Amino acid sequence: MQRFSVMGALGVAGLAAATAAALLPIGADARADATGAPVEYVALFAGTGAKAQARAQSAIASAGGQIVSQNAAIGTALVRSDRTEFATLVRRSGAVLGAVPNRSIGHAPDLVRTRDVVERLSPADRAAAIKRFRAAATESAAAVSGAEPLADLQWDMQMIGATATGSYATERGDNRVRVGIMDTGVDGSHPDLAPNFDPRLSKNFTTDIPDADGPCEVTTCQDPADVDDNGHGTHVAGIIGAAINGIGMAGVAPEVTLVNVRAGQDSGFFFLQSVVDALTYSADIGLDVVNMSFYVDPWLYNCAANAADSPEEQSAQRATVEAVQRAIDYARGHGVTLVGALGNESTDLGHPATDDASPNYPEGNAHERTVDNTCLTVPAETTGVVSVAALGPSGRKAYYSNYGIEQNDVSAPGGDAFDTADFTVDPKAQVLSAYPEALARLSGDIDAAGEPTSPFTVKDCLLDVCGYYQYLQGTSMAAPHAAGVAALVVSKLGYPQGGGFGLDAALTEAALFSTATQRPCPTPAEYAYTVNGSSGTRQFTHTCESGTASNGFYGRGIVSASSVAALPALADLTAPPKPPVETAPTPAPEDPTAPPPLGG
Repeated sequence: MQRFSVMGALGVAGLAAATAAALLPIGADARADATGAPVEYVALFAGTGAKAQARAQSAIASAGGQIVSQNAAIGTALVRSDRTEFATLVRRSGAVLGAVPNRSIGHAPDLVRTRDVVERLSPADRAAAIKRFRAAATESAAAVSGAEPLADLQWDMQMIGATATGSYATERGDNRVRVGIMDTGVDGSHPDLAPNFDPRLSKNFTTDIPDADGPCEVTTCQDPADVDDNGHGTHVAGIIGAAINGIGMAGVAPEVTLVNVRAGQDSGFFFLQSVVDALTYSADIGLDVVNMSFYVDPWLYNCAANAADSPEEQSAQRATVEAVQRAIDYARGHGVTLVGALGNESTDLGHPATDDASPNYPEGNAHERTVDNTCLTVPAETTGVVSVAALGPSGRKAYYSNYGIEQNDVSAPGGDAFDTADFTVDPKAQVLSAYPEALARLSGDIDAAGEPTSPFTVKDCLLDVCGYYQYLQGTSMAAPHAAGVAALVVSKLGYPQGGGFGLDAALTEAALFSTATQRPCPTPAEYAYTVNGSSGTRQFTHTCESGTASNGFYGRGIVSASSVAALPALADLTAPPKPPVETAPTPAPEDPTAPPPLGG
């Protein structure tokens, strides 16, 4: 899962109306704060009703803020202010629960986050693998009988039964089922995605920040809704719904509709306003499933009252937890099943220890903190999100994947480059999926003639049309396998509702859990990992807790596409309960003027 976050879009699609009060005029500027520019905030209102909004608008104006846009559905506003004390002043009003800094307007640090060390491996490990495989035979393009040409490279689909003799023969999905890709974008022109991509409903909720994302590709700095300049979102989309069309690969649900609801920057950041706006939009347009392979920046762990954080930082984290919870509740209330990646920190989320990566934006503000189980990774630990851990081709929990008895709902193939006989990198142990051609050329992964330059990239052509595919790994790759199975569930059990088609999110979730293949903890439960990377050999252990029905490594089991066809009638569906969880009480906020902690 990449480290993403950035500013929210300045227009809030359909459901967010800009207010007449305190709107920022186009081109207006304010006195610069200590960073040399005004600051953008996401303000969380104390409530969502008309009176609560009016009180919040008044408080924002009094504290020196100017409202750019509002999301009335969940009670948030995008605000700009030049006052360094804005967040403190507006919180003291009681009408605003917190103000989360988004970014400085005039300048951002020079950040480039297009290469996640887990998902794309380190440059040294990639170089070693390229050298090792250069002399080997190129990947075979021989097709598995009746399947797509690259099906023999898709161990992940074989693991969950998404094959020519499995789910493709019994349930490929219904094009009335819409799956949202909340990510860095989707290359709608990719030959394996174009047949299922809906450009009409797709929308981009981000605006490029040149200092973080590189030069804007368009004059508005808001990329079209069929573009992905990072590649992460396109890879996720291919896992979910690459079409069966005689070229390349197939996804879990190859006949569902794919919708880009972009909330991630080119550089891989996901900021709060973009996320909540994309979630409420997903609900309003009737999406059935939304995949979220990210965490909301800048906090890896959102702690209500961590002593290492300032009162303003504590307030911002509480507001982040509550704002995302409101948006998730809104989406689930509209029938959207939310699926999230559990994270790549190789951590038992039930027993986290330290966080030295937060806040990761702006650069230079991160500080080491002791964290505990009251601190939440959002949205993976948000109530109402199906969280997914990653597996390697042998079926072991991937070495990087987070886990936890409370947090892990299900598991799915996500790739593990070191899940090999000698624990050295094998690209084929990762997950293959769609890769934008333009990005492959820019990254040097294909040459001027369009031929792959490394074993991490695969090409397949049908007549004069060629598609490109890349190997990646991460819980970002595991989550879309689960989202694809959820889409198959809605296809199987859904029914017309008003002017659309769908299924209640709770029923979809219950069916997803009931079809998962249960898997017990390994024996011994302290699983020993060996990783032979370019920097040497690392050995460590992860401990799997609980039994077969639900455990820290596999959750309720490995998602199964082939089991969807045998689902019982709706009335017979029940969700297997998770074991009871005991959590420590949330400590009181250090700042006496701060409101009580929100969202657990």
